Amino acid sequence: MSNLETTPDEVVCENRDGTAPRLLDFREVPLGGPRAMTVRRSLPQRDRTLIGAWCFLDHYGPDDVADSGGMRVAGHPHTGLQTVSWLFRGEIEHRDTTGAHAMVRPREVNLMTAGSGIAHSEFSTPDTDVLHGVQLWVALPDEHRFTAPAFEHHAPPVLDVDGAEVVVFLGSLFGQTSPVRTFTPLLGAEIVLRPGQRLDVALDGTFEHGVMVDTGAVSVSGVDAKVGQLVYLPVGTPSAELVASSDGPVRVVVLGGEPLGEQIVMWWNFIGRTHDEVAGYRGDWQRERDDQRDPASSRFGPFPSEWGETIPAPILPNVRLRPRG
Repeated sequence: MSNLETTPDEVVCENRDGTAPRLLDFREVPLGGPRAMTVRRSLPQRDRTLIGAWCFLDHYGPDDVADSGGMRVAGHPHTGLQTVSWLFRGEIEHRDTTGAHAMVRPREVNLMTAGSGIAHSEFSTPDTDVLHGVQLWVALPDEHRFTAPAFEHHAPPVLDVDGAEVVVFLGSLFGQTSPVRTFTPLLGAEIVLRPGQRLDVALDGTFEHGVMVDTGAVSVSGVDAKVGQLVYLPVGTPSAELVASSDGPVRVVVLGGEPLGEQIVMWWNFIGRTHDEVAGYRGDWQRERDDQRDPASSRFGPFPSEWGETIPAPILPNVRLRPRG
């Protein structure tokens, strides 16, 4: 998914030490025009810009497509990251400049590696009446950030763990391992709890983790959280105790990873290491939108013939970013 903000902030993301679980709230961000979808964005934020290499988390829905217009994101670029699409309800059609054409469906992960540069589009399908899911970005480490673009799809099994449903889409949890390739050690999983259920989740102590609430209310290691909120668990946390409220089922998304240990510069849909690098990506995208005569040698690749439009890049901020940390 694109970040459709017209004046996106330029953000330096870096891991910061933490010693105890804490609650991270979200901000609401409208995507697009007058009928924009509104998403709950919990990464990045001032108090926490990264969880492992996870650098971006948008949570949306359930939205009635008749009211919101659904997802209509024309061709747009990415660099230096992987996008992870995970749906709870609805269907999205994906096309990208590697030639991949795929459907995003509930509990089927689509992972797109941007690497040196890719462009893609996402449109909810005509049969979709409700759209509900999360869109996640993973920052690529410096060693691999110019890797070739790629696309993977995987439909993981649903595990029964003491009556809870667990679906592992990245990494390993409860003995289940996803085959999807990542460039740093990561975890991504969906867990659905029965009303009032308690579940202990053993964690990798070398990871930091985040537990985002999609449905209901839950206590995460003693921290109460509700829809859209994220509970951060620092490195060294051996387990997470999830206790669902008794009012109804609870669904959470568990994210984790080894601390990235690098600063990244994130602006619009690009991740780089300096302001000048990001400005260069923006210039390449604008030129390639105007001229596709030699797409084989372009950064973002040949646009699919089905694309009738692409999204122009916003204007860069007037102030150069000064890296922190």
